[in-house]
Amino acid sequence: MKTYLPKVDLNQRKWHVIDAEGAVLGRLAVQIADILRGKNKPSFTPHLDAGDFVVVINAEKVAVTGKKETEKFFMSYSGWKGGEKFRSVAEIRARHPEKLITHAVRGMVPKNRLGRVLMTKLKVYKGNQHPHAAQQPTALAAANS
Repeated sequence: MKTYLPKVDLNQRKWHVIDAEGAVLGRLAVQIADILRGKNKPSFTPHLDAGDFVVVINAEKVAVTGKKETEKFFMSYSGWKGGEKFRSVAEIRARHPEKLITHAVRGMVPKNRLGRVLMTKLKVYKGNQHPHAAQQPTALAAANS
């Protein structure tokens, strides 16, 4: 018995646009991570990068459920003593709404070299404009339920 290894052709990668307006953050992140990883294709192989590019627009309009807007905090650490910073979802949404989606998707891809390559194929924009029209992306509906 031989293991089937698909040919990873860079010219076969597709571009997808997802509108994040009203989409729940976690469900949207799962959908994006699956596309980046290539799990939506029949030729999925766990150790190969066979996924597609994903462009997310309207990142500032993504929804979070419950009281996460004010009670969920993200911690960053500068490396110095006492250098911890805690920011709520509302504070991050006000300054850099792209980081909400990027952080959620990063937690759902592998924590190794493959995961770092996958994250380069994710493009997140806070408005409804994006500079990737030349790639002719196809629109995908965000998972809301």
